[in-house]
Amino acid sequence: MNILVCGGAGYIGSNMTETLARAGHHPVVLDNLSKGHRAAVRNAEFVQGDFGNLEFTVEVLKKHRIEAVMHFAAFIEVGESVEAPLRYYDNNVSRTRTLLEAMEKAGVEKFVFSSTAAVYGMPRTIPIPEDLPKDPINPYGETKWAVERMCHFQCQTGRLRYAALRYFNACGAGFDAQFGEDHRPESHLIPLIIQAAMGKRPSIKIYGTDYPTPDGTCIRDYIHVEDLCSAHLLALERLADQRELVYNLGNGTGYSVRQVIDTVRRVSGRSFRVEETSRRPGDPPVLTADASRAIRELGWKTRYPDLETIVESAWKFHTAHPNGYES
Repeated sequence: MNILVCGGAGYIGSNMTETLARAGHHPVVLDNLSKGHRAAVRNAEFVQGDFGNLEFTVEVLKKHRIEAVMHFAAFIEVGESVEAPLRYYDNNVSRTRTLLEAMEKAGVEKFVFSSTAAVYGMPRTIPIPEDLPKDPINPYGETKWAVERMCHFQCQTGRLRYAALRYFNACGAGFDAQFGEDHRPESHLIPLIIQAAMGKRPSIKIYGTDYPTPDGTCIRDYIHVEDLCSAHLLALERLADQRELVYNLGNGTGYSVRQVIDTVRRVSGRSFRVEETSRRPGDPPVLTADASRAIRELGWKTRYPDLETIVESAWKFHTAHPNGYES
């Protein structure tokens, strides 16, 4: 299939592009490089531009005879979304609406959407099933949920087949650690700890040590980026005979902040300073996925569930790219 990967120069998008190419598909990356890196696009055609431009996007879809679209081009920082909610509504909702309109005009039905566990807000059930009420507590989660609802109603018209895949904590580096995290600024836990181990930051902070967990720190569900991408491929295949799919993607097993810190120390062989500070508002003690629906319906299976393997791949990427991707 000819597949347009919006945001394919970013972290998950670049790994997905490589997954598609290795599976025999023909990926075409569309990215404006506001967050992504041209050097992260290897085995794919690259088109620089904005998916929020209707005429341009219709032209791209038609020129490359696109048969399906994968969308990884949302803004993802929770804190930034609180400070600049209109920016998030513009990029994550308004421009995605334009992308869906472009697909309709070009006659492209299949759409795989990168959603998030943030749609659940502060869940009352752990692990989290897909049918739990959606109650986002920040603009980031709210914009992702808005797109899911938009896809649902567009699906009802018969002009869209879509899969909404709700990520928990994507991490690690894919394909022999070639495609890793290079966010600027960085906000994800594993690369932040690795930066401390590399001496690129003075310390790592633990926000809260009095949670009702075994070691007092928050527990999160970490999923290797290659495992995440394999689920996207399976979901795309299932859209051939299904119109609407929604899945959680996670390991179902959580690791605490202290466990992640200890694993980075063990993998890197380096020591670094850890600061303990107060809780951040809105941080639930535990967030883990019930991914049984994806396992049952897609036949999905994680290949890299253990934290050490995940951290080893991330460490390999960051030591090979100490300053991130070259411009």
